[in-house]
Amino acid sequence: MALMAIIEKHNPGSFTWIELGTTDQNAAKAFYTALFGWSVNDVDMGPAGVYTIFELEGRSVAAAYTQSEGEKSMGVPPHWNLYMAVDSTDAAVERVKELGGSVVMGPFDVNQDGRMAVALDTTGASFCLWQARNNIGIGLAGVEGTLCWADVFAGHGDGSEAKSTQFYSDLFGYRIVPGDEGYTHLWNGEVPIGGVQNTSHVPPGVPPHWLIYILVNDCAAHTAKARELGG
Repeated sequence: MALMAIIEKHNPGSFTWIELGTTDQNAAKAFYTALFGWSVNDVDMGPAGVYTIFELEGRSVAAAYTQSEGEKSMGVPPHWNLYMAVDSTDAAVERVKELGGSVVMGPFDVNQDGRMAVALDTTGASFCLWQARNNIGIGLAGVEGTLCWADVFAGHGDGSEAKSTQFYSDLFGYRIVPGDEGYTHLWNGEVPIGGVQNTSHVPPGVPPHWLIYILVNDCAAHTAKARELGG
């Protein structure tokens, strides 16, 4: 098991934040605090409601918010958002467009915390860009309850995996390392951070998406606990 690491800065391309959009924020808080031992820091956002920051050891590790009526009306299901660190959100947005992706929201400032945008890659999987100012995002790694990995599933279309791999390599400079059974590893510099899922591992009909992984010491025990909690 990895050792606990305090994070003070995320290098460009790193996974810098995870955020749950949910239809029942209180239920999500009860579920994840019980499952991972996260504590809750609710931030009043005024008309935008309450933004829940989950913490471990006094450091931020994730967040949750109630989906907007606009999201729900478009049929967007509850989901986790994955943020990637960038030096300039504006420059990254232009690069996304050059590479054939699209921008859903932004760029825009989030108070004094940072500047962000929501984008879609060339296969339609969504991800977020984060240019940190006062808030770097995730502040802890290497212990139970922290983000440890993320996979992108590019869909079942012809060449979707290759398109997705090329897009993220060109956008963030990820190093591509082939793995077993068609799985592709993504390295950010000298650090393996995620991968591109083989289509054979995902049932037909599942749309392109990013899947986050949370570190635990006993996967079977946490799976059983999630079921007990209603997951």
